[in-house]
Formats: sequence, C-alpha cells, structure tokens
Amino acid sequence: MFGPPQTLSRKSGGLNTAIAYRYAEDTFQHDTAFVLRQQQVYSHAAYGAGDIWEVYGRIGISDLRICGAFVSTDTATSTTKTDFQENWKFFGTLGAKAFLPLGRIFGIGAFVQGTYHLSNYTDNVTGVHNGTPFETDVKIKNLWDIHGGIGLQATIPWNIKLYGGPYVYYSEADAVLNPAVPGILFGTEKVSVHNKSIAGGFFGIDVPLAKGFRLNIEGQFADRFSVGSAVTYTY
Repeated sequence: MFGPPQTLSRKSGGLNTAIAYRYAEDTFQHDTAFVLRQQQVYSHAAYGAGDIWEVYGRIGISDLRICGAFVSTDTATSTTKTDFQENWKFFGTLGAKAFLPLGRIFGIGAFVQGTYHLSNYTDNVTGVHNGTPFETDVKIKNLWDIHGGIGLQATIPWNIKLYGGPYVYYSEADAVLNPAVPGILFGTEKVSVHNKSIAGGFFGIDVPLAKGFRLNIEGQFADRFSVGSAVTYTY
C-alpha cells in the first residue's frame, strides 16, 4: 500500500505506525505469462513533519502462489498439481513521500518505495515423464520491486482523505527448477521473471477512528487488481 500522499505524522514532527493486510495479484512473464498472488501482513513505522514529508520502513510476512507453474506443455509429462505455493516468508520495505498543499482541501504528492523478500520461496511437485516418476523443486529467489508515483488528495469534512493517482513500477525474481523436467514453466536453469505491466493506478480513503487512530483502505490496478487495509496510529 502507498497510503495517502500527505504524512499522518504531527505537523511539528513525530511517528506514526500501522498494522496492515494486503492481497496482491500481478502478471509476471518469462517465455509465457503467469499470475502471481500474495497475501501480506506487515507492520509500518514512519517519521514525518510539516505535513509535507515522510520516510518509512516496513517488516512483514508474505505467502506466494504462482498459478499454473506446474502445468506441463509436454504431452509426455504429467504432474500431481498445477500451482506453486509457499507460506510465510519475511520481507522488508523502505520508502519516502513528499506533499505540496494546494489550498485547504487539495494537494499533490509523490512517493517512492522498494521491497525485498528476505527468503527464498520453495515448492516441489511430483509426476510422471515418459512413464518414469519424478520429483522436482522450484525456488523463487531474490524477489524485489520498486514503485514510484504521484497522488492527488482531497480532504473532505470530518478530516476524511480521498486520494489516487498513477504509478510506475518494476518487479523481478529468479526462478530455478531442479532437476529439469521437460514441459514445466521455468525450464532447466535459473531464469529471470518480471512484471508484465510497468504502470498502474491507485485510489484510497483514509478515515479517522478513535483518537489517534485511522483506517486506510486502498486499491491498486496494473495488469491485475490488488487491495489492502491498514489501521494507523499517530503519536
């Protein structure tokens, strides 16, 4: 999640923190395209000031599912399952944002953030090739992404913030199939896979709750749709 363009920290300077959940989908490609899905839970800590800038970091856990990763394109190969799936691994994010007020209601901001997954994602599959049983592993290594974008914000009554805008991004990972099995997606050596789209749009709403707490809900669309929510607290 990118969050509202304007920092949630006090104008005099201070911390804001959050607990968040995000469901993300994207299309990656190598020789063929495939859908990558993740569920992410993370904690967020930020420092900002002046209602105009903020730096932040996140640490969280994510699963990984690749739809059709084990579907064979070779008629001599059959597998016992079709999807790659691995459960919770750690990731970290660093980011920064800046905001320019355009009067009391409107403003425009920019952000950049990068994420790196700290562990490999691994799954195995069994099957039969030319009548001979096999078992092979797929590792997804060095998964990372970087996003940058511009957001417009409107603050409406009750200090509710509506925001949205365009972003560009790039994401990449290494995929390793070992041992090689003819017809399975990632081939016989380490290959690089990356996102199909390079740009998308985001929109969200940030609503005050009890004193110091806010609820943020955000959607993103590039080649696929993603959505997340966070409860934030300003110190």
